[in-house]
Amino acid sequence: MSASSSGRSLALGVLAILALSIATAAQVPRREPPPLALQSLTGKDSFDRYCATCHGVTGRGDGALAPSLRRGPADLTTLAQRNGGTFPRGQVAASVEGTGRDLPAHGPTQMPLWGGIFRWLDTEARTRVRISNLVAYVESLQAAPPAAAAAAPATGRELFETFCASCHGLSASGDGPMAAQLRQPPPDLRKVQLRNQGRFPGPLVERIIDGRQIDAHGTRSMPVWGDVFFREPGVNHADVEARIDAIIQYLRSIQVRPA
Repeated sequence: MSASSSGRSLALGVLAILALSIATAAQVPRREPPPLALQSLTGKDSFDRYCATCHGVTGRGDGALAPSLRRGPADLTTLAQRNGGTFPRGQVAASVEGTGRDLPAHGPTQMPLWGGIFRWLDTEARTRVRISNLVAYVESLQAAPPAAAAAAPATGRELFETFCASCHGLSASGDGPMAAQLRQPPPDLRKVQLRNQGRFPGPLVERIIDGRQIDAHGTRSMPVWGDVFFREPGVNHADVEARIDAIIQYLRSIQVRPA
């Protein structure tokens, strides 16, 4: 075989192999990268695709990229708490758009200008819907406001001044502003112990204040405080007992001692 014939045979072989490779490649389906423009317009899908990398899937600022940022992403679940209990919808929308970055949730340059990016990837109409849904989703992530701290229980003195002083007076001596209107003057509560041979009659005072077991004043000018306390919303038996006990302890503390 001549050299020229050998060369032609080699060239034909290479071409055959190349053609076979092209045909085989054509039969293998191509793996297309995911589209940059997310087809779904739901707020959650947009947040998961575009925001969760930094802010985390729960919006608390714990995304995969958060440790690499110069300024950690804000906790988006507390935006309403940081705004007096009102979700700053307009500010969040402006921040997503990129037109207003005064919202303390974002640093000056770390967050992409999503408004421009969305419009580059999609139509204006879809971009508006996407941003609106995205803001609504962030609003849905807001944490419940912290429970208000329980108010400290009223002291015996405060309870006395609120419920008793109008008749018995602030000093408990029986000179309250309502005393003159009563048929029977209120007693001087500072001398209960003196009138009982130097011993403070706690159980008797308790029954008098409660009023549901004893008629303390004959015609009962004194309210039945046990019933009054029970009528307040959310008050239970233990609460009523605690109030009465606090008043009793206050009265015990102001007793006049024998000379």
